[in-house]
Amino acid sequence: MGTPDPSPVAPLAPARGLPAHLVDFVQALRRHHVDVGPGETVDAAAVMAEVDLLRREQLREGLAAALLRRSGQRQTFDALFELWWPLGQGAALGEVALPYAEDGSVDVDALRDLLAELLVDGDAAALSELARAVVDGLGGLGAGRGPGAGGSGGPGKDGAQGPPSGFSSYQALNSVKPETLLARVLAELRTRRQAEAADSPFAEEVARRETRARIAEFRRLVQGETTRRGSEIRGREAAARTGVRRQAEQTDFLSAGADTLADLRRRVAPLGRHLATRLAARRRRAHRGPIDMRRTLRRSMSTGGVPVKLEHRRPRPGRPELVLLCDVSGSVAGFSHFTMMLVQALREQFSRIRIFCFVDGCVEVTDLFTPGADLAGILTEVHSRRGLVAWSGHSDYGRAFERFADRWPDAVTSRSSLLVLGDARTNHQDPALGVLSTVVGKARHAHWLNPEPQRQWGTGDSAAIEYGRVMPMHECRTAAQLAGVVGGLLPV
Repeated sequence: MGTPDPSPVAPLAPARGLPAHLVDFVQALRRHHVDVGPGETVDAAAVMAEVDLLRREQLREGLAAALLRRSGQRQTFDALFELWWPLGQGAALGEVALPYAEDGSVDVDALRDLLAELLVDGDAAALSELARAVVDGLGGLGAGRGPGAGGSGGPGKDGAQGPPSGFSSYQALNSVKPETLLARVLAELRTRRQAEAADSPFAEEVARRETRARIAEFRRLVQGETTRRGSEIRGREAAARTGVRRQAEQTDFLSAGADTLADLRRRVAPLGRHLATRLAARRRRAHRGPIDMRRTLRRSMSTGGVPVKLEHRRPRPGRPELVLLCDVSGSVAGFSHFTMMLVQALREQFSRIRIFCFVDGCVEVTDLFTPGADLAGILTEVHSRRGLVAWSGHSDYGRAFERFADRWPDAVTSRSSLLVLGDARTNHQDPALGVLSTVVGKARHAHWLNPEPQRQWGTGDSAAIEYGRVMPMHECRTAAQLAGVVGGLLPV
């Protein structure tokens, strides 16, 4: 089983030529919120004129270097690259083929043996070929592919039964179950490395992590091949709309998975530095205060009462206090956690920060957000605080506001900026609008950040519209929206 030459790019069918195909690729990147301008497009065309187009990885890395300007965009770029510059067309024709039983169906046991052997060897090229063969033989969907049918490129029990209507990575991976091969692969690696790895927990852990990484890579290859084959049936545009994941900063907080939230947590510090830089620039531009009418009119006496030159008050830059009230119940917890971490990254912009969390009770957690604290595990500590859940354990904004106003009446002052984080869903309880109005009346500024789409405000048990009459409410469904809103609300 030899190692094939570097994979060539599939021939470009459109008659419009390579430049038009590059422009289509750039437009697809823009639709997925990857900022690519004319300058980057020209640079990409220059790269394509220099690299060997038959070496796909050279083309991938060259285009990435020319088109990407920010971190966090590579995953989206790679997914779209697989669609616009595919590995090939149709079924796999590599040296690695699926094993078939006598009745013409895929021999799954022999296939698992082959996969385990390749995972032990770590042959990346062979694993890629096997992933293509698995999708072709086991991932096809459609009425024409009954039990016993082979892949679109392989024999079936009843012969060819027509092309599939689509491909499913879940179906292909569920047939092979690569995760269940972990123990077998580790046992084989242990046998091969017995002389150097005997009684070595470190070597055992290295082998375990390496095997898990290979299994994860095989799953990624199967999913990528499924997307490629599906795009041949549905078209690139349709596959890009449904098969390319949004960037983490464009994913809704309420639908984000654990991996997306973990990625967002890693981006908090860079985002905080970016917002702090923007604030510094705003302060440099705001070198003059508002117009001083008294001094302006006095100076105009020398010009016949015409205010030729305006006099401005001296700016009095100050760092206000910030008070956060955060709903940490259910799916809103991810949004509140990310916002609290973002505010912690911006703590130098405020003279004082106080953070309160609530469900149907309210507790202060300011002491958890100290400089150098492990922010990843803070939410666990927050939920362990006594008083956070006082009654049913469901969100009760009215009781939480009443408890906050009663226990910390001096938390909000005329120097305070108040931020409330939550979806404003009260579970049909009293929203305590009067209590909130009193608290807002004490604050210098007050804003509500809501992770729900604005079209859902006021539906069901949402009191967002009523709360919006008490204080300005902003839609913050994604990290990008949140950064924009927080950047606009930062003190100058």
